[in-house]
Amino acid sequence: MTVTPDDLDAATASVADGLRQASGRAWSAAPGTGELTAWRTAEHLGDCLISYAALLLARPSTPRFVCFEAVADRAATPSELLEFVTVGGGILSATLRTVAPDVRAYHPSGRADPEGFAGMGCVEALVHGEDMARGLDVTLDPPREVCARVLTRMFPDVDADGLDPWTALLWATDRIELPARPSRAGWQWRGAPLDDDVARSRAASGE
Repeated sequence: MTVTPDDLDAATASVADGLRQASGRAWSAAPGTGELTAWRTAEHLGDCLISYAALLLARPSTPRFVCFEAVADRAATPSELLEFVTVGGGILSATLRTVAPDVRAYHPSGRADPEGFAGMGCVEALVHGEDMARGLDVTLDPPREVCARVLTRMFPDVDADGLDPWTALLWATDRIELPARPSRAGWQWRGAPLDDDVARSRAASGE
């Protein structure tokens, strides 16, 4: 269930397509993620995607992000913000296609491999996209196979059996509550490779 740059492209495109329905609305007045407006959420998303590419390229030796922030022009329209998000996704996707599979780079959730960064980019795009969609009163319809792969890679502890993958991803990121399912408040994804646990176990046992 590998998450790929193609998955990131598909996730970003589905978000842009869904939000484009609201391009004529006032994003600076609509809710987004937390206390952010939809405008600021889109700007944050573009910056997140570009910053992940920067981490993969710079691979700082200390646990930190690369010291920059990508911001949108204050006069940017909703269409231009979607362009910013799409370009950010494209920069990360292109970077993922060029770095070696064994590359590791800092993230607070653990030193992540390219697959982890692809998964993080997908979650960022889909979840922040959903936050904006709710504030702008539009509906996203991301590819379910992408959601399923992202869930398996980024949330290995989540039991999503019997759930629509998009619904499960929204629950896993505490965007919705589900009957008979535990709260996901305080959720966190896993950026580090899944097989790191196996390697640590073998090292501890002397194998």
